[in-house]
Amino acid sequence: MSALPAFAPPDDALFQRAQSLLDDEWLAHDADLAPVLPMVLARGVGQDWHKAGTFRHHLVGVARSLALWGQPRDVRLLGLLHSVYGNAFVDLVKFDAASERGRLQALVGESAEHLVYLFCTMSRAQFVQKVLAGELQADGSLVVEKNGPAPRQTVHLAPYEVAAFTIVSMADTIEQWFSWQDDIYSRFPAVDPSRPQAVHWAASLWPGPMRPTARMVSQIAALGLALQHPGLRGQLPLPPVFDHCSQGLTAQDEAAATALYWSVIQLAQPLVDLDGATATLEQAVRLNPWVGEPQMVLAQLYLSAGRAHDAACAARGALQAFSAWGNAWDKRVQWDAWIAWTRILLQSAEEGGWPARLDKLNNVALKG
Repeated sequence: MSALPAFAPPDDALFQRAQSLLDDEWLAHDADLAPVLPMVLARGVGQDWHKAGTFRHHLVGVARSLALWGQPRDVRLLGLLHSVYGNAFVDLVKFDAASERGRLQALVGESAEHLVYLFCTMSRAQFVQKVLAGELQADGSLVVEKNGPAPRQTVHLAPYEVAAFTIVSMADTIEQWFSWQDDIYSRFPAVDPSRPQAVHWAASLWPGPMRPTARMVSQIAALGLALQHPGLRGQLPLPPVFDHCSQGLTAQDEAAATALYWSVIQLAQPLVDLDGATATLEQAVRLNPWVGEPQMVLAQLYLSAGRAHDAACAARGALQAFSAWGNAWDKRVQWDAWIAWTRILLQSAEEGGWPARLDKLNNVALKG
């Protein structure tokens, strides 16, 4: 038997923060965000399509990650409102930047509205390109173009704004990105505009096979590493992902890990015994230890093989990863559902029991 992957130890404080956000009503208890939500909902965001769900799901999901990451009020409000003036990525304009800035300022304050306005009106693709290319100035500031026809105006972002926009970009990406966007929005932030939809109709069918992204987690890691810039470090709390933004992930390792994981999910492994699938998932976890779903599935395989101790280690590692993100990587089910099943696996591993009959899996429940 080969050595197990290195599963991250649990962070109890982080898990407790995650638990407080599992309830769908968490936003109603947030004194900073709750007063804003009714106005946003009144603009129909619960009915607008957005990637893997509705626009409401997206805005709330981004805000949830930022809350989990301990971000201050203005940044969490930016997460909840980050597209309401529209932007170059989506045509969803919920507030008219020409006439309604004062209304939003009265609701959230000038500093938060200023961040929302800048984030919506700057070129976000150029922002990501420049941050990834290490083009920050010595003090952490950055000059980017605004959206619109050429010649475009530029805006000078202060270090705090760069840090805030980098962190919100990380949360924005993990909330929405899956294989459908990998296909139709390929090579982001340098999007490939050459592929006509009629020719590539198969890639355009929404939501597609719902594979996890094979390329964007490594980009999120690179954005996190940019927060280590001397001018940005200390501006805002570092997100807990990638060991508090201190570790990277190569694009090659991410792509390979996603392919290995998906081969198990699609049962493209020998089905007579668990060895092939288990070894495949172990390698996926070694290549990308930063997402929870491969570790969670591995925990169930260990339980099925009677390896309770190994299952507990994998389940704890999965919970730690889920608790660091606040959103699911594999978007076939929601973040809270991944955590709920992982806790069942951990409970079963610690108690030394797992259903021997297939139908009994339908009856498992968390105790206490």
